[in-house]
Amino acid sequence: AQLARLTFAGSQKRKSNDHQQQIKALEAQKEKLEERVSTRSTEFKVQAQPVTLAAVQASIPSDAALIEFAIYRPYNLNEIATSKSFGSPRYVAYVLRKQGEVQWAELDEAKSIDAAVERLRRALRDKHRKDVKQLARTVDEKVMRPVRALLGQTRRVFISPDGSLNLIPFAALVDEHNRYLVQRYEFSYLTSGRDLLRLQVKQPNKQTALVVANPDFGPDISEDAQAGAARQRGLVYHAGAKKATTDEGAVLSGYYFPPLQGTAGEARALETILKDATVLTQAQATEAALKQVSSPRILHIATHGFFLENSKPIQAADRGLRPVSLDEPQVTGPIENPLLRSGLALAGANRQKSGDGDDGILTAQEAAGLDLWGTKLVVLSACDTGVGEVKNGEGVYGLRRALVLAGSETQVMSLWPVSDKGTRDLMIEYYRRLLRGEGRSAALRAVQLRMLASQGRSVTRTQRTLVHTGVPGAANETRAAKGNYSHPYYWASFIQSGEWRTLDDQK
Repeated sequence: AQLARLTFAGSQKRKSNDHQQQIKALEAQKEKLEERVSTRSTEFKVQAQPVTLAAVQASIPSDAALIEFAIYRPYNLNEIATSKSFGSPRYVAYVLRKQGEVQWAELDEAKSIDAAVERLRRALRDKHRKDVKQLARTVDEKVMRPVRALLGQTRRVFISPDGSLNLIPFAALVDEHNRYLVQRYEFSYLTSGRDLLRLQVKQPNKQTALVVANPDFGPDISEDAQAGAARQRGLVYHAGAKKATTDEGAVLSGYYFPPLQGTAGEARALETILKDATVLTQAQATEAALKQVSSPRILHIATHGFFLENSKPIQAADRGLRPVSLDEPQVTGPIENPLLRSGLALAGANRQKSGDGDDGILTAQEAAGLDLWGTKLVVLSACDTGVGEVKNGEGVYGLRRALVLAGSETQVMSLWPVSDKGTRDLMIEYYRRLLRGEGRSAALRAVQLRMLASQGRSVTRTQRTLVHTGVPGAANETRAAKGNYSHPYYWASFIQSGEWRTLDDQK
């Protein structure tokens, strides 16, 4: 927490050297503490157990297959100790089943696949793009078509991606019959096959469901009337230019977190569906409240999420970080630790002050310290919560990794800025199916298929739930809205990682 606050606070020019030294000292202290904890932690010992091929295969369900993607550089035996000894990086896919030999498929060069993946990612983030299927077909041809011959009739698939494949939903790829793969397969994501061993160790939860939604972020710095409040959190407001800047070294330069109307309705609907849930909204939706959780059965957070990198601006209605000025970069200075570049905005985030010592931003570094051992499901109903810094062979460093380190069994996260209203509808239907006894991955797939087929149809059940819970404007929505969520921008944004079974651990 100290490291996160110091990193996001920035520094004055005259203190920049001291600032960096303080950060390095805290990093060193944190590493020493982690070493001490790891020698005493039962959970750590479970994760550190020897991983063998036989153990991983034994944990794969009989009706499923595990696909492990990897990047490697082929070795040229004709070249000895020269720059040409290793060829260009390539992808390979290994397919494991409960029984039998490991199968594998050689894929294309990493450069070619990564370029195709990046083109698809850009298209998936834009609900107006008409070329999504074409781009998804290109990626499928390079990545999944060679693997399908090895899968045969298997429909339940565990995906352990590598490289840029961590950042796309395989459900949105398109096969040679012009069908999305979600129509054929049920996908669950894993960091690696060793996750199947970790998931065999169950911990009891200590609290009922907790819903944190619709935080009061604080003043909207785009309004002239809020100029004074903006300055209170280190922001200098330029009314004429419609933008804000910070002192040199501050991280969230030029950004604020606008209110999210859909999260209020989402919280009220989930309060009805999850009968015993504790619901924290507005001023109660704080960083401190999250840090005090102790193994809730379900943790649902509906707010803004972000991953700081030099990327294109996000639309104002999305659940992500919004630039005050469209030409502002997202990061004003380098942050080496990727777990400090991912986070969630909570109450007081626009003031960078929430209670004693908190800034209203829960970074991935801080999320890794939450007590989620025994938590069945964590849903981050926000933007970009499944992305982060990709490290080949090690997965994604961000909120995705943090929640695994914190002990949660299952994580549902987004891969791009998500629609506020569409996300609300998806989440309500997802929980309804979970409580009917559907599996954590099967329920998400069912919702995705429903949204894919939604063109020209009213999404009446979700709207009735909203009317019943008294959400303002829901009655008009029910009469007028035609829920066209068929573009993968809406239905493919969320992925399910970790445990795939029902909340009662049934198959």
